[in-house]
Amino acid sequence: MRAIIIGGGIAGPVTALALRRAGIDAVVYEAHDGPAPSLGLFLGLGVNGLRVLEDLDLLEPLLRAASVPTPSIAFSSGTGKRIGVVSNGRLPSGVPSLTIMRGELQRVLADAARDRGVELRYGKRFVEYVETDAGVVAHFADGSTAEGELLIGADGIRSRVRARMSPDAPAPRYTGLLNLGGVARGTGLEPTPDTMHMIWGRRAFFGYTVLGTGDAWWFANLGMRPEPDRAELAAIPTADWKRRLRALFEDDPPSIAAMIEATDEIGAFPIHDMPSLPCWHRGRVVLVGDAAHAVSPSTGQGASLAFEDAVMLARCLRDIADPEAAFGRYEALRRPRAERIVAVGRKRGEYKALESRAAVMLRDLLMPIVFRIVGRKSSTSWIRDYTIPWDERVA
Repeated sequence: MRAIIIGGGIAGPVTALALRRAGIDAVVYEAHDGPAPSLGLFLGLGVNGLRVLEDLDLLEPLLRAASVPTPSIAFSSGTGKRIGVVSNGRLPSGVPSLTIMRGELQRVLADAARDRGVELRYGKRFVEYVETDAGVVAHFADGSTAEGELLIGADGIRSRVRARMSPDAPAPRYTGLLNLGGVARGTGLEPTPDTMHMIWGRRAFFGYTVLGTGDAWWFANLGMRPEPDRAELAAIPTADWKRRLRALFEDDPPSIAAMIEATDEIGAFPIHDMPSLPCWHRGRVVLVGDAAHAVSPSTGQGASLAFEDAVMLARCLRDIADPEAAFGRYEALRRPRAERIVAVGRKRGEYKALESRAAVMLRDLLMPIVFRIVGRKSSTSWIRDYTIPWDERVA
């Protein structure tokens, strides 16, 4: 069996490797000319995602990359009051949750896939597909085609595969939040080993970690309605963003302003997630990762869910002879968990940009109580302790 995978970012290479483990050949087609080293900001890799990479022998290449161990997240209010600490957990081997630049993660996964015999073809912008008696033919903007028995859409939240497969599917949903961030050089701040710090500010939300070099990776979430145009956001100079962010965080800890001022380039991206889709598959075509269930970065689970999808899909295709039946089983096994995490991300975002001072005061008063309950009941263990047993057969 031969699979065509559209999308060479995060989900695509891992899906190809999982399929190869199941005895299915796969070729990855990516619209960009190569792995995008500066695309996006940084992201978190949960223990559940690392567990998948470990099972696929991808953990060592990742640990050699420029990543930051973040086994815990510390939350505080804009006044500097500590609200609580949440554990991100560790693998049995001791490896904790990691934070990594999106471009670096893409590079590591692409290199690992190539090293293991996966073919990645760049500069191939997907246009449409046609199902035949033998399988699927994918058409690309340069006039070329690719044939296979299966087509897998791993092309992200703006998936072209999803648009062709399910024209009636809902569009990505704007959460009302804007994500800004960058790398602050030589801040002079104390390093924050093993911890990502989150601050519920008076007007916006701020997260950061300070590396041993004194550099800081940071992001800010602020409310913005209506949804801004991406091209207009990209045209806003960093100096203008600095002025706006200084005003938003002027009543919050001064370290925030220090990081903002020490940043040479600030990126800005609207935050979206995906409403529930009518279907994740149709005929010989199936979706994985953000194409099926994009989640808010507030969950720290986007990449990890894509890794889980890859392994579950490979298991289903390995054990169920009919591809359409395998796709149906894959969707049934993955949809409840993915959509529950999408809902968690949307709920978390609601507390990041409150409009009234009274709402901010109430939030800061109640959050310590919430964190004590979360710690006692381990309410996030269902996310990080999730395991997909490769050797068990799929019914």
